[in-house]
Amino acid sequence: MAVLEQERQTVRAQAKWVHSSARKARLVTDLIRGRSVPEARTILAFSNRAVAKDVEKVLRSAVANAESRPDLHWSGDDLVVAAVYTDEGPTLKRWRARARGRVARIRKRTCHITIELTQSPAALAVAATAAGAPKRRAPRKKAEPVEASAEEKKFEDMTLEEAKAAEADEVSTEGTDQ
Repeated sequence: MAVLEQERQTVRAQAKWVHSSARKARLVTDLIRGRSVPEARTILAFSNRAVAKDVEKVLRSAVANAESRPDLHWSGDDLVVAAVYTDEGPTLKRWRARARGRVARIRKRTCHITIELTQSPAALAVAATAAGAPKRRAPRKKAEPVEASAEEKKFEDMTLEEAKAAEADEVSTEGTDQ
């Protein structure tokens, strides 16, 4: 029997040659990975890092890509950040004059930021039921309670003290049978 695995559709956006080091950008992108789009926008809006503005631009672009595709019909608020990663870009090498005729290298680092969005599981469930997908099987019913035996019925209507006294009488009479 073959198992069919449904491939999740994703929409992505990428910003190349962002003027920030990849290490600094990863600190921000790690905060939004796996979050919903409104939550990610809130995190980026209140981040003190300068690269958060660039990440927010890429997020806006990815949401616009998802909303503009006619085959998907996705809403921006129903999306989740499936993957976000920051790769190193080319480093610009510049020189600065130092003492005694020497130079020091200045590395102006760049990075490439990529964000992939997918629909949230809740939105997928709504879309699946709307499309007429097979419904999940109903949970099993619990087993009916079994009727109590004659001995158990004898103790049901008694108070705790009466039950202890009756039990003590049974134990004392059992010892005399031998």
